[in-house]
Amino acid sequence: MRLHNLNITLKKIGIVLFPRFETLDVFGPVEMWGHMPDYEIAMVSEHGEAVVSSQGVETVAKYSFEDAPQFEILLVPGGIGTRVEVYNSVLLEFIRQQDQQTEWTTSVCTGSGILAKTGILDGRKATTNKQAQPYAWATSQSTAVMWQSRARWVVDGKYVTSSGVTAGTDMALGLIEIIHGKQTAEQIATYAEYVWNSDPHNDPFEIDENEAG
Repeated sequence: MRLHNLNITLKKIGIVLFPRFETLDVFGPVEMWGHMPDYEIAMVSEHGEAVVSSQGVETVAKYSFEDAPQFEILLVPGGIGTRVEVYNSVLLEFIRQQDQQTEWTTSVCTGSGILAKTGILDGRKATTNKQAQPYAWATSQSTAVMWQSRARWVVDGKYVTSSGVTAGTDMALGLIEIIHGKQTAEQIATYAEYVWNSDPHNDPFEIDENEAG
């Protein structure tokens, strides 16, 4: 389905990898964004090394934090590895530097906890995984974020954060809708035989914030 236009300069999507990232947080959005003809996708890790996900899948990174280009779209996945990465000052600084010039900064699941830790979500609405323990952990990374316990994904300015795991795929299509229109997003979802939850407010896993305390 993807059609390349050789006369355009492709924009870049950077997917941040770290040990024990959640596999579908990365590859759900990759499946959808990979059909946009004006973007190319690259993986980036701290040292440019291959990284193993929570499910044991090894993924090769094209760039290190040091030699990565500026990305127009940056995505930070979630996964159990986020519990370590919120203390990784090199990762946090890389995200801050990239964010200065991104067109969109996005996250899936507890990846928003990492974004929150950088401070770039301060004063903005955001969401994260709705299971009680991950929700409590991610939201504890910054009290300056306006956390939304009832949202499949949230758009606030250029920041797009999504709920747990599969919500990242819905969010990715939602961003395609913003960039290329709903018809294109629906065509890509149909091509993938994916039933897209296209309403960011329709969150089947919403919780009462008191439950996550």
